[in-house]
Amino acid sequence: MISLTETAAKEIKKVMQSELKDPESVCIRIGVKAGGCSGFTYVMDFDDTKRRHDLLFQSEGMCVLVDKKSYLFIKDTVIDWSYELAKRGLQFENPAAKMSCGCRISFQVDMPEQEEPVFKPTW
Repeated sequence: MISLTETAAKEIKKVMQSELKDPESVCIRIGVKAGGCSGFTYVMDFDDTKRRHDLLFQSEGMCVLVDKKSYLFIKDTVIDWSYELAKRGLQFENPAAKMSCGCRISFQVDMPEQEEPVFKPTW
């Protein structure tokens, strides 16, 4: 599940209203892309279309869309909002993140080690 705090939902709704988006019909799309200081970067946008490989969550009266591949890296993330001067804005509390950099939108995860395939002859 991906969830929003009450504060984050309130601030995101303000942004939606300033962009003339209706929180009742437009979802928040959260994802991950390779890059940033630590390996992965959070991406966020507004979207009104659920795609075939999307997961849909409801949180604080808003719908949140996440593609299944991104969900592997951000499962159980809580999105909050900070009013602190040094880190004002969205805060991602991601239990899978093992390291984050100062930009707060870049993170690193420990990938499970894959076992090397054992060669087994077919004869």
